[in-house]
Amino acid sequence: VQLVESGGGLVQPGGSLRLSCAASGFTFSSYAMSWYRQAPGKERELVARISGGGSITNYASSVKGRFTISRDNARNTVYLQMNSLKPEDTAVYLCNTRRATIDYWGQGTQVTVSS
Repeated sequence: VQLVESGGGLVQPGGSLRLSCAASGFTFSSYAMSWYRQAPGKERELVARISGGGSITNYASSVKGRFTISRDNARNTVYLQMNSLKPEDTAVYLCNTRRATIDYWGQGTQVTVSS
């Protein structure tokens, strides 16, 4: 299993970013995918999750209405569209999938929201 995130960067408050996570090594469409984030000194938190078929999504209350998770099963890629970004969204964003009891993680991509 390999997960590779991209799309992070520096953005001003109120701006937007789109993160991508390219997956390989497993049957992508059969598994839910998640985005987590971890800020310095804070615990890792679940941001959003999407079912294998893409019809079911869940969001942390802190991002609901601002972030959208989606997936393209033909491209084995999951996305996180982030709008109306706030300084408190600054974190390393990580892609995740779970097979049986094993969690797989990407290397993460840094998102910094600052003026």
